[in-house]
Amino acid sequence: MLKIFIILVFLSIIASLGIALFHLIKNKESSEKTVKALTYRISISLALFILLAIALMSGLIQPSGIGMQMQLQKEKMAEQQK
Repeated sequence: MLKIFIILVFLSIIASLGIALFHLIKNKESSEKTVKALTYRISISLALFILLAIALMSGLIQPSGIGMQMQLQKEKMAEQQK
């Protein structure tokens, strides 16, 4: 459920960026709609960052990937050397 929500937020960030680009191209001079769309994008990005930080700290999501696997291997090697 959380992954779907994160993907939807990413899509809304991309949509907001596309809307800003459209208004920038449509109105060659400074556009209030462009600024508003970019402001929404920044706000959504900040909210997503805070949501991810809270989810990571509360344990709703677990880090994985190459960096985490390397860290686990280092810990395992350190335990074997003791």
